[in-house]
Amino acid sequence: MQILLGISAGIASYKIPLLVRLLIQQGHEVKVIMTPDSVDFVSPLVLSTLSKNEVCIEFWDKKTGKWKNHVEFAEWADLMLLAPCTANTLAKMAQGTCDNLLLATYFSMRKQTFIAPAMDLEMYQHPSVKRNLEILVRDGVTVIPPDYGELASGLVGEGRMPEPAALAQVILQSNDKMLRLNGVKALVTAGPTFEPIDAVRFIGNRSSGKMGYAVALALAQEGAHVTLISGPTQLHLQHPLVELVPINTALELFEQIKVRWSSMDLGVFAAAVADYRPAVVVSEKIKKKEDSMEIELKKTEDSLAWAGKHKSDHQYLVGFALETNNGEAYAREKLRNKNLSAVILNVLGETGVGFNEDTNKIRIFDHAGQDLSFPLASKKSLAKQIVDYIINNR
Repeated sequence: MQILLGISAGIASYKIPLLVRLLIQQGHEVKVIMTPDSVDFVSPLVLSTLSKNEVCIEFWDKKTGKWKNHVEFAEWADLMLLAPCTANTLAKMAQGTCDNLLLATYFSMRKQTFIAPAMDLEMYQHPSVKRNLEILVRDGVTVIPPDYGELASGLVGEGRMPEPAALAQVILQSNDKMLRLNGVKALVTAGPTFEPIDAVRFIGNRSSGKMGYAVALALAQEGAHVTLISGPTQLHLQHPLVELVPINTALELFEQIKVRWSSMDLGVFAAAVADYRPAVVVSEKIKKKEDSMEIELKKTEDSLAWAGKHKSDHQYLVGFALETNNGEAYAREKLRNKNLSAVILNVLGETGVGFNEDTNKIRIFDHAGQDLSFPLASKKSLAKQIVDYIINNR
């Protein structure tokens, strides 16, 4: 889930770095917007480091000359949390006052907004604060009530912001209600396979695994329990709903799929599997003695075709087709011959498309006759669109 975290100028801001860390550990993506005065309570550098995203404070970054678009933040977020929400920010939200980037983003939000009010006990009990809270509840804002405890003033009472773990739990419970693939089991393949020639050499390809890993994460963020079978890559994916199964060869991939496919609800096979392997593998390193050397190759196992052949009525199977020419014809043939639910085509050679790129450009063909084109975008963005497509068509 993509969480937009808003921080206003309250002493409880000191708890927010731990909240960011917890949300990241749960597999969420976090961006932070701060009010100008909140920087006196918590370091933007700390928040940026933990969230792995730039922390935004003003509309206009005078150093870079970049405009911070509040509408883009609101469209990016699946959920917004303002914590701590001071009496001042609370009043502005209730009365429609928009005098900073955080408030402008709040007023642009179309999805769920949570607030965690935090202030001294007498402030929290003041009739105007209660009235503003009632207005926000009517506006559709979810209020996370403050805890009873020791306050910054030294008094004890209601007004203390809940601990980070409690705030994270509220978001987790909300996320469970929003997830569209909650409980679904998904199998994703990613990366290359390496087919050994001798003790040190292999036949492989330049696949980075970025597309498959992005799809695995996007599925998990929608609640799916993902088994990610991955060839050798430099990528790392940590999410509580993703199980990583490392493999090296096409045979190892095939064996894992045979064991796991029957228990899955859907599969996205994005691995760049070698089509051939050496017929004979030499156990020691081959020495360079002759001017030439011949290597006999034989076909590797076709995991995608096997999964298509053994696909049950409730299973949805998506394959990838990376082509250099006649892409549409080959993709449609693959869709038909391998009994796929859908096939995703990308054509090698187009700008921004191919192995190791961070971007991609795809077309989806499916058994219902759809032909959907998606323009050049980041693989992360396309992964979300692929998952949206699967949810809407499976």
